[in-house]
Amino acid sequence: MINAAALDVFLHDIRIGSLVPLDGDGSIFSFDRDYAADPARPTLSLSYKDSLGGLIDTPRAYRTQIEPFLSNLLPEGTLRDFLARRAGVKAIREFPLLTQLGEDLPGAVKVLPVDNVAAEFRPISDERVAEQNDRTMRFSLAGVQLKFSGIRARGKNGGLAIPAGGTGGDWIVKLPSARHPDAPEAEFAAMSLAKQLGIDVPEIDLMPIEAIEGLPEGIQRYGQSAYTIRRFDRGPQGPVHIEDFAQVFGVYPNEKYENASYRQLLAVLAIETDETSVVEFIRRLTYCVLIGNGDMHLKNWSLAYPDRRRPILAPAYDLLSTVAYLPEDNSALKFHQSRRWDSFTYTELAAIADKARLPAHLVVSTARETVAHFDQLWDQESRHLSFPGEVVSAIERHRKKLVV
Repeated sequence: MINAAALDVFLHDIRIGSLVPLDGDGSIFSFDRDYAADPARPTLSLSYKDSLGGLIDTPRAYRTQIEPFLSNLLPEGTLRDFLARRAGVKAIREFPLLTQLGEDLPGAVKVLPVDNVAAEFRPISDERVAEQNDRTMRFSLAGVQLKFSGIRARGKNGGLAIPAGGTGGDWIVKLPSARHPDAPEAEFAAMSLAKQLGIDVPEIDLMPIEAIEGLPEGIQRYGQSAYTIRRFDRGPQGPVHIEDFAQVFGVYPNEKYENASYRQLLAVLAIETDETSVVEFIRRLTYCVLIGNGDMHLKNWSLAYPDRRRPILAPAYDLLSTVAYLPEDNSALKFHQSRRWDSFTYTELAAIADKARLPAHLVVSTARETVAHFDQLWDQESRHLSFPGEVVSAIERHRKKLVV
């Protein structure tokens, strides 16, 4: 276990601030003066942007949980409990958990103990590699499903390996579960269909569990396959910074189903991104309605910063038909005033576009085109993809209930 008197926060390997513990299990995050004064500074989060485009840099103390942006970098649920046990810390105590996991966080953020910063940026020696192999695995990919960051082996038929130190992986590996052993096949099929619809989908694969090396002992395997997706926050030139919409709105992970609607997400995209991102959002939201994906909460929508300053909508992830497993499921967020699937109508979309100050024709025509393309593809492809039979039946029952 790593102990730290304070943590340095880096963005693209540039120190931008520090997180300092306080008495009573509290903490306070503050930006460095140089970062705050730099007019060309890379963007950490829209949550730190004021109404005039300036940086909100007033430090605020938090208890037990750390600042919302940093808290959302940590894993959730089963994965969080697993990693906390491996690290020897309590899952509820976020400062020590971030201390253990800060080397491989989502996006281009890195959090390192102050005393270890110089060592962390030295070339990695053989001794340090051996030390990493003895330490707990530091996988920190936010989400409730047990999943890990893996490295693709070279060669056409190469499998995946889970790094012993838990850092450096550029693929996400999602395992089957006892409750839903066919979830990897179902998600792979849903993502494959999304790609055919023109939705921005990273490289994905469905591979045998046996082709994945280095999984922790004791993980029960209830299915034959694992779903894998390339991390879009890792690129040839290094990490690409991202933030999810829980970070954008400054809320904690347990509030990811509350405090915002899809109209509000669209309004952020209208202000901060471009038309391509707006069209992608409507296409993706429409697809989620058509397959009954009731889990598109704030953490399942993200922004990416390829130029380090201005965001675009990040590629799709976690697209899955939840109504196949939870028949009474509704939408994760309100479209405007309701979560009911049948409230997603072209009239409602026009009203949402108006509230977001977007052309109604752009929003409604994108949705109409997506619906028409989906219905055509579904008739042609649904039986040829890896959808389990009961998932196909559930989506078809759901589709008949929709107004669009």
